[in-house]
Amino acid sequence: MSRSVKHYALAGTGFFLLLEAMLVAAILYWPNFRDNVNAVKALAPTQLLRELVEGMSQEGVLAYVNAQHFFKGCNTMGVAASVLFAINVVAGEAHRGTLELLLSRPISRSRILLEKWVSGALAVVIPIFLTSLTIPWLLTFVDETAPIGLVLLCAVHQSLFLLLIYTVAFFWSCLSSKPINIAFAMLFVTTFEFAIYLVKDLTHWSIFRVVDIDDYSKIVHTGELPVGYTIGMSVAILVLISASLAAFKRRSP
Repeated sequence: MSRSVKHYALAGTGFFLLLEAMLVAAILYWPNFRDNVNAVKALAPTQLLRELVEGMSQEGVLAYVNAQHFFKGCNTMGVAASVLFAINVVAGEAHRGTLELLLSRPISRSRILLEKWVSGALAVVIPIFLTSLTIPWLLTFVDETAPIGLVLLCAVHQSLFLLLIYTVAFFWSCLSSKPINIAFAMLFVTTFEFAIYLVKDLTHWSIFRVVDIDDYSKIVHTGELPVGYTIGMSVAILVLISASLAAFKRRSP
């Protein structure tokens, strides 16, 4: 196992443990939330959050889990993980002075870069699916159930969104030699986007509208992925991978 694969395996394991810890805490809190929803709603600082709480209480445990696991857990921890897993791919090598050694390997640049993209992508996606698979089992501890098929559809939707964030940072890494700058810029933008999601007049301009509670509710009710978002995110990922390959082929140490 190469050093980079070990790095991604360790990072992915840490990401999984964080997500699972948050998921366990959220599910065990469900009976308290369900029985005291009016008090929880009264504590919400904005009208938008009060509406979200009301929607979760009306639609039941799966809406609550989707909000806690996908919208909150995966969007906060997942965005940070996606950025951090991507920034060192090329920019980190250049910053450490090891890019020339990487490029001297007797394999094509395309293969080098695609192997790095796949390793990081798996470190992002596998923890989402592994934690999602535990949801039906964890719900038995609070006398609830959830169809595993619907949970996995939600996991696919969330994974595509995080892969898009990951691939944006990955592309930037292919152009830059300063991973810290990429991290600060990406995390500033995504934090700002999450902040404006909570502002009623600005929420429709937030990228997190793609993966908000209403989107997961539609997936649960229809049993289908949102076609427009799925195609759009998939195409954007492929375009960014192609752009990353083109940038890396022209890259000099």
